[in-house]
Amino acid sequence: MADVALQPNKAGATQTPRKRSSLHKALKRKSTAAFLMTLPLILLIAILVIYPAFYSLHLATLNKSMQRFVGLGNFEFLFKRETFWLVVKQSCIFAITAVVFKALIGFIVAHFVHNLPAKGQRKWRGMLLVPWVIPPAMSTLAWLWLFDPSYSAFNYTLSFFGVGPISWTGEPGWARFSVILVNIWVGAPFFMIMYLASLKSVPDQLYEAAAIDGANWWQRIWYVTLPMMRNIIAITTLFSLIVTFANFDIVRILTAGGPLDHTHIFATWAFRIGIEGSDIPLGASVSLFMVPILAIAAVFILRDVNKRGNEA
Repeated sequence: MADVALQPNKAGATQTPRKRSSLHKALKRKSTAAFLMTLPLILLIAILVIYPAFYSLHLATLNKSMQRFVGLGNFEFLFKRETFWLVVKQSCIFAITAVVFKALIGFIVAHFVHNLPAKGQRKWRGMLLVPWVIPPAMSTLAWLWLFDPSYSAFNYTLSFFGVGPISWTGEPGWARFSVILVNIWVGAPFFMIMYLASLKSVPDQLYEAAAIDGANWWQRIWYVTLPMMRNIIAITTLFSLIVTFANFDIVRILTAGGPLDHTHIFATWAFRIGIEGSDIPLGASVSLFMVPILAIAAVFILRDVNKRGNEA
């Protein structure tokens, strides 16, 4: 009887070390260690991103007084307004045009800096990063003075060539051009530094082999540089597309959405309706419309990146 009574205790004693050893093995795994190290960031994202996202979804289903549930009524109301579709078109033109030119300028400038001697690269990298390091609101104020209708430095320079004064922020076409130009100036250094880091990782042996095969400068870029940089280009483009779509300060400071709402993008129009117009649910509905557009872009870009990763 004593032996029988002691048998369960022995089984429990053997299970405890096994549990400890399995827990010890789990903690020693790289995946577990990586998860535990990123857990504070995951919690921070959940608090600062996920909760506001779901709360904005909740707000978008309420009426203006936020006391009655209206479902998709706010979205139906937006779809019937011409200004909303104007904002959609302007947001797409603003984001796509700015990202394309930022990527092109960043690629060219990155090659320029990459081909400089090592001693001169630090100086050029520091100078070229200044537009990206300066707070956008502060740099946009400087551009606002440059575009001033009475004291514009651009108009003063153009007057030497016999070109009349241009209303940079007073005409729809020039106002769109102005906000896109400032966004390119602010964002191009980010592309430059990302592409420069990617260029540093391209082996010189590939260029030497291409030169031996008789490839010219353009062929080396097309068949060596671009394939090696495709993933960085895709991820950088996606990140910049998200940031540009959500841009607020440049348009708000430079044109405030004018003239006649012709430079409004999602963020500024949502602010105009939600905060200035005291219709927070409708403003939340406008801001949420960015989600499907960016989700479609993210799916296509990330699927292409994943496909190339599997091929490699």
